[in-house]
Amino acid sequence: MRHGFVKVAAATPDIRVADVAYNKEQICRLIDETTAEGAKIVVFPELVLTGYTCGDLFTQDVLLGEVRRAIKEVAAATREKDALIFVGMPLAVEGELYNVAAALNRGRILGFTTKTFLPNYGEFYEMRQFREGPEDVRYIPFEGEKILFGPRILFEADAMPDLTVSAEICEDVWSPVPPSIDAAREGATVIVNCSASDETIGKAAYRKSLIEGQSARLMAAYIYANAGEGESTTDLVFGGHNIISENGTTLAEGERFRNGVIYAQIDVKRLIGERRKNTTFKTARDRHLLRVPFHVEMTRTRLSRRFPSRPFVPDAKEERDRRCEEILTIQAMGLKKRLAHTHAKSAVVGISGGLDSTLALLVTARAFDRLGMDRGQIIAVTMPCFGTTDRTYNNACQMALKLGAKLREVRIADSVASHFRDIGHDMEDHSVTYENSQARERTQVLMDISNQTGGLVVGTGDMSELALGWATYNGDHMSMYGVNASVPKTLVRHLVRYCADTEKDQELKAVLYDVLDTPVSPELLPPKDGQIAQKTEDLVGPYELHDFYLYYFLRFGYEPSKIYRIAKEAFAGEYDEETIYKWLRTFCWRFFSQQFKRSCLPDGPKVGTVALSPRGDWRMPSDACVDVWIRDLEKEAKGDGVQ
Repeated sequence: MRHGFVKVAAATPDIRVADVAYNKEQICRLIDETTAEGAKIVVFPELVLTGYTCGDLFTQDVLLGEVRRAIKEVAAATREKDALIFVGMPLAVEGELYNVAAALNRGRILGFTTKTFLPNYGEFYEMRQFREGPEDVRYIPFEGEKILFGPRILFEADAMPDLTVSAEICEDVWSPVPPSIDAAREGATVIVNCSASDETIGKAAYRKSLIEGQSARLMAAYIYANAGEGESTTDLVFGGHNIISENGTTLAEGERFRNGVIYAQIDVKRLIGERRKNTTFKTARDRHLLRVPFHVEMTRTRLSRRFPSRPFVPDAKEERDRRCEEILTIQAMGLKKRLAHTHAKSAVVGISGGLDSTLALLVTARAFDRLGMDRGQIIAVTMPCFGTTDRTYNNACQMALKLGAKLREVRIADSVASHFRDIGHDMEDHSVTYENSQARERTQVLMDISNQTGGLVVGTGDMSELALGWATYNGDHMSMYGVNASVPKTLVRHLVRYCADTEKDQELKAVLYDVLDTPVSPELLPPKDGQIAQKTEDLVGPYELHDFYLYYFLRFGYEPSKIYRIAKEAFAGEYDEETIYKWLRTFCWRFFSQQFKRSCLPDGPKVGTVALSPRGDWRMPSDACVDVWIRDLEKEAKGDGVQ
């Protein structure tokens, strides 16, 4: 349970209508199974002890008496179980009958959550037997004890402060104002639903979207356990459609028409982080709901939840292509507005034959098409110097010409050499001065050409470079509009590939594919035997690792120890633990030390949920200390924490 991961289960047992003893045995069997699998929260369907379809049998004292005895026995069976368990049952209180979810923990009944909204339409007629739950929670006598009874009870884990659970029952979530709204506003991070929702055409899809939507609205985990086979088929069929969702995403979904158990690991800290960032999620100032502690051990858990190693890039080609088209459109529309607003007569793009400048040029061409401007007003500037290879130079030139841009070549070697003489720098000293002088000379050339042509300099740098500070301050760091500012490097590659795949001009297609095959490099050091001598990922680490770190650091606020833990799972078989640790430490150090470059970024369009704009998405002091984050990572790497 460290790092907020909690294994949960939704269980649909085989039952017999009105056979309480049999149903109790099946519930206990699944309690044994789910807790043995490490589930800390287990949810059973609505009225599972009797079956939902008992009809007027619910009014029979003999049945209700069996239920009271059975729930005590089920509770006793949880004495040695390390879990919070919810079981649906009918409960007679003061001469009235209620549909409730009993919360069980360590041999005790902690509370009876009542159903608030009773369906009495179509195939449902619950008001014939049941009463709507009371508005407020109170204690009732039950088998010699005083137990909480009512709506929206909060069950709080004593060993994990953010794990707060509340229950609702079936129709409650279908209502306009589900009880889970108040529960979440008062701190519930997990909502469970004991349900009996029958199957009709199209209902499963709607049910799933409903659960996903409620979990997204509440920024909560939602565990939905549905009645299944064994219920009466006199008029209805129940499919056991179980769902576990987290903040709008389904983590697990049961196969319909087959009873069984689904499991998922929810991330409670991730939910808390989302709520903390979202100012429209307002916690209730006045607390009205009663809270009941429950106990589960902070045990070692092996991650079963899967984390995509390329979180910015969808796995499915169809979804990936759709996203690429959408991103290219957002980029082009952003640039279109800026060109129109500034009455620019041209757009100036420095092209190197690398991925970033290729994407920027492709986006610029799209923006010009949308403006109805001649692509000949795009000025593509190639500026070969000491590290330029024939391969990248030729690709840059061919690409510009094939896109219809005006190609300008400015060889900057003499200017840079003159600058070295001015500042007394030895040409054989290939230090950072040697590299950055070239980058700053290129930026000066682009800015001056834009002045000549009444244009605007389009920036090419991407978000991954900004995160690492892999840009020359006031060199390639600067532009008049950065179209790639919120596009991570792993996604840049797919955007260019999408353009290549959909390009009709075969010669341009071939150039784009060759750009994709070219090693990522700033080309600031002299080539070796005509080949690129300086490979970025050899110096700062693999971009797929850095993009993974960046995504979870910014999107969910994960601490380095948690990122390290999930990265080992995500990249198993691809990178070893030492490599993951090395570059994660580098990421932390560079992210903090290079904030000053991000504090003065040019404008650029946001395309995804993760961005680094100092005006909108990430505000951070440039002199913040990284020590706390490094210590957190080092402690995890040494194995000091409970997993």
